[in-house]
Amino acid sequence: GVCGCCGALRPRYKRLVDNIFPEDPEDGLVKTNMEKLTFYALSAPEKLDRIGAYLSERLIRDVGRHRYGYVCIAMEALDQLLMACHCQSINLFVESFLKMVAKLLESEKPNLQILGTNSFVKFANIEEDTPSYHRSYDFFVSRFSEMCHSSHDDLEIKIRMSGIKGLQGVVRKTVNDELQANIWDPQHMDKIVPSLLFNLQHVEEAESRSPSPLQAPEKEKESPAELAERCLRELLGRAAFGNIKNAIKPVLHLDNHSLWEPKVFAIRCFKIIMYSIQPQHSHLVIQQLLGHLDANSRSAATVRAGIVEVLSEAAVIAATGSVGSFASTLPTYQRSEVILFIMSKVPRPSLHQAVDTGRTGENRNRLTQIMLLKSLLQVSTGFQCNNMMSALPSNFLDRLLSTALMEDAEIRLFVLEILISFIDRHGNRHKFSTISTLSDISVLKLKVDKCSRQDTVFMKKHSQQLYRHIYLSCKEETNVQKHYEALYGLLALISIELANEEVVVDLIRLVLAVQDVAQVNEENLPVYNRCALYALGAAYLNLISQLTTVPAFCQHIHEVIETRKKEAPYMLPEDVFVERPRLSQNLDGVVIELLFRQSKISEVLGGSGYNSDRLCLPYIPQLTDEDRLSKRRSIGETISLQVEVESRNSPEKEERVPAEEITYETLKKAIVDSVAVEEQERERRRQVVEKFQKAPFEEIAAHCGARASLLQSKLNQIFEITIRPPPSPSGTITAAYGQPQNHSIPVYEMKFPDLCVY
Repeated sequence: GVCGCCGALRPRYKRLVDNIFPEDPEDGLVKTNMEKLTFYALSAPEKLDRIGAYLSERLIRDVGRHRYGYVCIAMEALDQLLMACHCQSINLFVESFLKMVAKLLESEKPNLQILGTNSFVKFANIEEDTPSYHRSYDFFVSRFSEMCHSSHDDLEIKIRMSGIKGLQGVVRKTVNDELQANIWDPQHMDKIVPSLLFNLQHVEEAESRSPSPLQAPEKEKESPAELAERCLRELLGRAAFGNIKNAIKPVLHLDNHSLWEPKVFAIRCFKIIMYSIQPQHSHLVIQQLLGHLDANSRSAATVRAGIVEVLSEAAVIAATGSVGSFASTLPTYQRSEVILFIMSKVPRPSLHQAVDTGRTGENRNRLTQIMLLKSLLQVSTGFQCNNMMSALPSNFLDRLLSTALMEDAEIRLFVLEILISFIDRHGNRHKFSTISTLSDISVLKLKVDKCSRQDTVFMKKHSQQLYRHIYLSCKEETNVQKHYEALYGLLALISIELANEEVVVDLIRLVLAVQDVAQVNEENLPVYNRCALYALGAAYLNLISQLTTVPAFCQHIHEVIETRKKEAPYMLPEDVFVERPRLSQNLDGVVIELLFRQSKISEVLGGSGYNSDRLCLPYIPQLTDEDRLSKRRSIGETISLQVEVESRNSPEKEERVPAEEITYETLKKAIVDSVAVEEQERERRRQVVEKFQKAPFEEIAAHCGARASLLQSKLNQIFEITIRPPPSPSGTITAAYGQPQNHSIPVYEMKFPDLCVY
């Protein structure tokens, strides 16, 4: 009582707290006295909890008396004390602070709610030095979530944004603190996530309203939808493996608000989710979507269609992003395993199975192929491996190059880019992004190393396979500029990374063969493709001539390029590979001065030690069964021109049927028959599988037993013939009924001629 009556006898901390409040609240916080209070709190940290308790007492009294100016001063003082003090006694002070924030949030005044939220956000950004074992944020999660759904007439947007900021503060304060109540529990996620989705959903509605002049500047800075999206991304980005399900489960309840049917909002939500979570967690989202689809098996078709649409979008993101961002951080040996795994899953046509087609006639496997090849390209980008035999093993290279022969132009381009990513080990790839005939390639500043022994072994084993696919890719009618740029980059990188003298010779032969393709035009290529092949050959020979540094070779290439510049610029990359190509309508009868001559190149390189005999040989690719898949082989290469039918009679009565004359109808029938045989074989296999799946066990056992008996009888006949003693050399004897019968005698009683004894 004495202390209450005499101000001089009041505790010092109370006097210092009272002194920060001015007589008129509009004057604001007394700064000099606030500095004294801060210095006292830092000098005597044991008094900090009492300072907080007294400030809380004054604030509660001022709120009850509607003295909101002093309320703002008290919160400002609390904020400054929080920022300045990080001692061990801060926990008790924080309890008083949170009590005051809760008091403001409970108020019906929107301005007080916003004030309390702003103070909490400042507190959430402070890293505390000491942990807290008993602090709870349940009230704040509930209150901030309630504010996110505010429908206040005047300050609706401000209150919603304050609620979102408050939830963001709670997440930041608790997500990495293991001592706090788990924010990922369903009881919290079921409030936080729907509140954020509510503001995402009402973005159009909020933007359609005409805000008041006071709200316009705030809205121009950031809308509730943008802030909610940023908060949701931050929340999902912090989610660990065990917390993903609790964070995603509230999103699946879009069916409670009929939000699967328009599909637009659902797809947007799951795109945010897939791009925010860690890539290795993508499969968990896919699993939850699949489970939700099963749970809605009896729902309306529109709902299930919306879920399927979202699932397809999520699967595309998971396939294209997760394997590549995730695998790029792995060590080399593990990335190699990932690469082999992806390539093994890329569908490719089989020699004995037709390509599946959908209702529109498109390949059903195309989307899968593109997604997996995109993932493979991401993994291969930046892949560093000194040994090409390890980077491109035979089983991987065979599957990859067989995919390069497909008719789909996009898939072929992916394959070329993947090969470039593997071969480029010195970062030269971007230097060949533009096809040109530079007079001095030193400006490119290429990084060139001597071909290693491992690279030489790799090229001896796989070079012809690579050349063949490059040659066939050049002949594609559906090629565009990107394909020719990729082919030029691939040729250039092979020359830099993997080339010895033998490889250089073969690459020159290959490019000259490509020039012949454009000149002869047996493939009936369009004018652009022919000009592109001429230009591709000019660019590469210009590059390789300067890499070999043989003066006579460089001179020949330079002369042809200069002649083309004057007489046929449409045969050079500078006129072809531009936005508006300048082409010639007549490419027949190209004069020899415009062509790179194999005899001349062989002569000049032979004088410098290169294998001139090999240079003189034209390049001819070896055709394999893979050409049948890509429909590159002609009918004449797959069906013999003459068909001979042998009689089934005995050898004594064998007669030859004259060679059948081949006509168009015969060839057509052969093709149709082969397709029919394949269809019958597939049907037979299907019936066998179905029989073993559905037939009774007794029937299957009887069927197998009959086949076993037949096999045994055949084996007995073979054994009988094999072990039967040979006939007697003396001839035959006549048995009953006048039938001749061989007379068998033991081997040891036979008499052999003298010449057989030695």
